[in-house]
Amino acid sequence: MTINSTKWSTRLAPFKTADNSRAIFEILITIVPLIALWVILWSLLQLKSAAGYIGLILLLFPAGGLMVRLFILQHDCGHGAMFSSKAANDWVGRFLGVFTFTPYDYWRRLHAGHHATSGDLERRGMGDIDTLTVSEYRAKTKKGKMIYRLYRNPIVMFGLGPAYMFLLRHRIPVGAMKEGLAGWISALATNAGILLLSILLIKFAGLSAFLLIHIPIVVLGASIGVWLFYVQHQYEDTYWDTRPEWTHENGALHGSSFYDLPKPIMWLTGYIGIHHVHHLSSRIPFYKLPTVIKEHPELQQIGRLRFWESLRCIHLVLWDENAKKLISFRDARKLPLATA
Repeated sequence: MTINSTKWSTRLAPFKTADNSRAIFEILITIVPLIALWVILWSLLQLKSAAGYIGLILLLFPAGGLMVRLFILQHDCGHGAMFSSKAANDWVGRFLGVFTFTPYDYWRRLHAGHHATSGDLERRGMGDIDTLTVSEYRAKTKKGKMIYRLYRNPIVMFGLGPAYMFLLRHRIPVGAMKEGLAGWISALATNAGILLLSILLIKFAGLSAFLLIHIPIVVLGASIGVWLFYVQHQYEDTYWDTRPEWTHENGALHGSSFYDLPKPIMWLTGYIGIHHVHHLSSRIPFYKLPTVIKEHPELQQIGRLRFWESLRCIHLVLWDENAKKLISFRDARKLPLATA
């Protein structure tokens, strides 16, 4: 479904007002349940029984979901959407980054690049999932193809990759020096906060609780977050084009999905599944996104994905420039060489 997107910026402007009281409320109803779950998980760990371990494993999932929600609060701070004050957004974002293991200022710069280039085929890879075109993949050496296949493997993409990114890669922002010291200062300051938090958790709850509760919550939250980010852009009929045909509005509206999940999960993930609206106007606070699609029902049918439909996105790994859609490795093998 194609809708002219050039006027959406004006139409969505009334939703861009930050509400400081609501922002504080959203932070509290995320952090308090997360702390409560952490304490319950710690209590289950002390039981040292099969029932306790099963309960711990089960409750790690909602705790990981709350960690995703905490990241969305930090994410909205990065867009200047949580508070009316830039200073409040930045300092709250930095504080939350200690819990999400994400250096706020460093991440914010990368994410701004993602928003500025989303859907632009010539500027892929800026804070995004690396995606090759069919012709680019065919031009790779055997080793290059193997590396790309490994990168796009679901175990790496949604398991090892997120753990590496949030536990290790964010600790040392290699390549950030060319942008000045800001990236390194952001990472090192966040690392210091994480170290202090870790020491406090280990002192009061023990090393086993830190390793078996806190780290899994962070890693699980990271994996859920990467999955959400993946399906928000890596679906069959997503949009990519080259300039001058590419426009920011088309990239936002037609290159971002509406991941229509059950309401409790939408709440838990900060409504980030309403991603096409978020890309159209990133200054809209996350809690207003459901109101936007309610008042503009035509947006509900653009890039809409249900959970079971989204599972098919896992195998979409190459951009077919002729068909203008994402395809699988198997589909790419069926294409004639002339299309490369």
